[in-house]
Amino acid sequence: MNKVQRCSTPRSIRSSRRITHLGRSVSFFSLLLLSTMLLGCVSSFPSLGSASETTDANAAVLSTEDLLQQSWQAYQQRFIQADGRVIDRESNDRSTSEAQAYALLRAVFMDDRQTFDRVLQWSENNLQRRNANGSRRDQLWSWKWGRNDQGEWTTIDGNFASDADVDAITALIFAARRWGDPAYLELAQTKLPDLWRLSTVSIELETGEPIRYFLPGPLEAFQPQPDRLYLNPSYLAPYAFRLFAQVDPDRDWLSLVDSSYDVLTRSAEVSDIGLPSNWVALNTETGEFQPVPRTSPLQSIYSFDAYRVWWRIALDATWFEEPRAEQYLQQHLQPLKSKWRSTRTIPAQISLQGKPLVNYESTAQYAMLYAAFRIVDPAIAEQIRQQKLVSSYENGFWDNDSAYYSQNLSWFGLFPSESIRSEWLLP
Repeated sequence: MNKVQRCSTPRSIRSSRRITHLGRSVSFFSLLLLSTMLLGCVSSFPSLGSASETTDANAAVLSTEDLLQQSWQAYQQRFIQADGRVIDRESNDRSTSEAQAYALLRAVFMDDRQTFDRVLQWSENNLQRRNANGSRRDQLWSWKWGRNDQGEWTTIDGNFASDADVDAITALIFAARRWGDPAYLELAQTKLPDLWRLSTVSIELETGEPIRYFLPGPLEAFQPQPDRLYLNPSYLAPYAFRLFAQVDPDRDWLSLVDSSYDVLTRSAEVSDIGLPSNWVALNTETGEFQPVPRTSPLQSIYSFDAYRVWWRIALDATWFEEPRAEQYLQQHLQPLKSKWRSTRTIPAQISLQGKPLVNYESTAQYAMLYAAFRIVDPAIAEQIRQQKLVSSYENGFWDNDSAYYSQNLSWFGLFPSESIRSEWLLP
């Protein structure tokens, strides 16, 4: 799988990867969607409310709740088709499993069941991974769908990207608990065995007991040599693995919580200043982490993938009060904290040696940092919100109305994760 780059304004080039899916019958989701439209959304949980009409108000005069509502409506109108397909307008109008999963998470957080069902139905119908004879391969999602060389709209890459499946399954578990519909949970439970089977691997290191690692996708795609694994720290979601353990007790999902923090902590040592990298290589014989080779299309730098580490670890700190999460943020945010205090800017890409690789910033990075600094340094978080997130928002969009990645990471970073009730997080 090759990395691709996405551009937005201000210029924000993010390295990306991707590689899965399968689904249920059209009739099931058609009935689910119809019932939602007829019966409405009844919930015992608090909500940020239904999306209000988009106005021209600047973020400076909007509450966080109003901003999230406004930007969600703008995102739906600009990026989500009537049939539930999410369009990446910076990349030839393709659709990705990442985009579909982000929309599911945002919809359940906003109590927007109708949009949730439309996005889910399109994904299940179009991103199924299939064998050559047309039969289903598994219950994961193909990562890339778009126009092929013959001009047909279809699956472009049938591999799966495990972070998207993690986010989609998390959204399904939340949907089941928010809307009291076991069908969402049942679908999540059909996906979890395949995610475990295809996207985790147990490695017996020289140093001791076997450790199970969470892979970015199929093992064959991320084990370039028998003694090497390529891992993406931003795919590690300890909070999600805790949720999976609640609903899928047949697999040891909690072991991935421990290995995630091990990978996050030790792989940051690849960077001279302790930042997470987009990609790292694990020597499966010695247990040592190294940069990926320079000949690889993957990169061991702090950049657009790595931003999400801050958000994912902040969620584990907030939702499950994990002490390792706050400890990680306290330690590894230090170089960016120092940079912010001295210049009020943080470059969008930083080398392993701690040197800026570009002379521009990233709204997506600031949003992920905001979520993390809210936990360890609320004063810096508020400075980032006012100086970088509010200033880049206008009429429902961050940066511009084609910046798909900025819209999602900015929204997730600003979403008050503490507003999620315990009923969503407990079995």
